[in-house]
Amino acid sequence: MSKTNAWPFKSVLIANRGEIAVRVLRTVQQLGLRGIVVYHAADRGAPAVKLADEAIEITGSTPVAAYLDAAQILEAARRSDAGAIHPGYGFLSENKAFASAVEAAGIVFIGPKPEHIDLMGDKVRARNFVQKAGFPVAPSAIEDDDPASFVERARKVGAPLLIKPSAGGGGKGMRIVRDLSLLEAEIERARSEGQRYFGDGRLYVERYIENPRHIEVQVLGDSHGNVVHVFERECSVQRRFQKIVEETPSPALTQELRMSICETAAGIARSAGYRNAGTVEFIFGQGGEFFFLEMNTRLQVEHPVTEEITGLDLVHEQLRIAAGEPLGYPQREVTTQGHAIEFRIYAEDAGRGYTPTTGPILLLRPPQGEGVRWDSGVTQGGEVTSAFDPMIAKLIVRGADRNEAIARADAALRDTVLLGCKTNTAFLRRLVAHPAFVAGDVHTGFLDANPQIAAEPEIANDSLQALLATAALSTRPMIDAADAIPDLHAAIGSWTN
Repeated sequence: MSKTNAWPFKSVLIANRGEIAVRVLRTVQQLGLRGIVVYHAADRGAPAVKLADEAIEITGSTPVAAYLDAAQILEAARRSDAGAIHPGYGFLSENKAFASAVEAAGIVFIGPKPEHIDLMGDKVRARNFVQKAGFPVAPSAIEDDDPASFVERARKVGAPLLIKPSAGGGGKGMRIVRDLSLLEAEIERARSEGQRYFGDGRLYVERYIENPRHIEVQVLGDSHGNVVHVFERECSVQRRFQKIVEETPSPALTQELRMSICETAAGIARSAGYRNAGTVEFIFGQGGEFFFLEMNTRLQVEHPVTEEITGLDLVHEQLRIAAGEPLGYPQREVTTQGHAIEFRIYAEDAGRGYTPTTGPILLLRPPQGEGVRWDSGVTQGGEVTSAFDPMIAKLIVRGADRNEAIARADAALRDTVLLGCKTNTAFLRRLVAHPAFVAGDVHTGFLDANPQIAAEPEIANDSLQALLATAALSTRPMIDAADAIPDLHAAIGSWTN
């Protein structure tokens, strides 16, 4: 299904922004389909807006509110005669009401069925479903089962405990309790955060696995009952429960464990009758045990590493499935080659508690070279504001093996230049050079256990002055200014080291 006239829809509206809008748009247009984007005024000069076949402005009390306005996005789809909507990730991507409204409008939703979003979007319902289907979950206590006895039942699970909101995600509202005398106070804090972030204060607790790894499995399911896994991704390097580095294959898994966890993920998706792309996430213990964590019913931020080692275009697969096509290949034909690592490029100051930063993008020089992929939603001359999440790009590297991928990562991070807004590239270089990371010996608490990685060295004064002088040069474009100063590249190297 590669010709435009073979598709049941001729155009796709991308209900998102930034790098994911660019990434989805690329595949849509490569397939001969018409790509439409919506944008808030804050994104008027963004790459997706410039690349789209049509761009429709949306408004809101805040930029984020605009992208969350389902009615306005549906109206944009009607105005542009869009036959399908791709939600990307975040915003409305896992909103059951939005998916239902899209279908009710006679537009194809490029994602799972609304009932699957509903089932897996509530962590308690998802956990209960997985347990009843016979798959492993961690010992836990659920508030909804009996609110009056929730605290008592939580104590019986035993310390350490992880308190989690029933709704939402992204690490918000999650709290680790090692001292059970603090349990009630931590429950109230978690409840308050859950209510604030998700409008839902319901909670559950589960046994916290000390120093676990975070392993997730990409799955694909079609409307003909076929489900395959597309192998695993390791997402253990995190800060504040937010992923920073993702890689595949996981250095922690033997081939036997890999098959076990991947088949478990496929079994969960198969039991649910799941359709389209999804990711089943697991907590992986030091002894090799693993437990279901959650299922994300959308394309993941880290999907490129899977694409790099399998050769699959996951957005293309999403479109095919949404168009009613069968997968067209059995599990045995899904194979991998090499090793891939993704780094999330954040506008933040790692040395100051990963504080988000803002500023103009005076000079942007993405890395290039064999095995290097740069997915970004920003360009030189743009500006990073506080309106959105601080992730501004993704660097993906691929090598014949993990050692080659790490070497290419170090070189690519060294070659990445973004002036005007502080980013985490220097922090990421220190991370990939750490002996434990090189050995693949990481866990979700790795950065907390190694705070020196985030601590930045002092910037040499001469390097800083060279950079500031370049940024201050008068009328010439920044790229010309870079060429005009012979020592600039050396100064940049010193600064990013």
